[in-house]
Amino acid sequence: MPDATKAITPDPQVYESLASFRRALRLFLAFSETATQAVGVTSQQYQALLVIKTHPNGELMVKELADQMLLQHHGAVQLVNRLALANLIERKPSPIDGRSVLVSMTAKGATLLEQLAANHIKELLRHEPLLADSLKRLRQIHR
Repeated sequence: MPDATKAITPDPQVYESLASFRRALRLFLAFSETATQAVGVTSQQYQALLVIKTHPNGELMVKELADQMLLQHHGAVQLVNRLALANLIERKPSPIDGRSVLVSMTAKGATLLEQLAANHIKELLRHEPLLADSLKRLRQIHR
């Protein structure tokens, strides 16, 4: 009977590649935390703005936002409340289901998102060599 642990024990290079990839991700996330705080929002609020922006018609139900962000409904409601209080999004009743609330971005939210997205793209591209190299090594090892 074959030893099952050998079949799943990664090559030492896998650990190096995983560590390198996680470092690049952590560097990016640390940047994101600082960049979002500098403009008065949280990383989660930035993510919510991205989800709203990329949804068809630029609006979605709170339930959909919760699903996209892997949040419980009440957590999404609290997030929406904070974004609305900051005038980054607006709420309106769904014309299809009166019990549901649609959220969309305000002009202020769109401007903030544009600024943050541009900064995040620059930072991702700055770490591209580390991210790409880590993924390339993992792909080569696991063929």
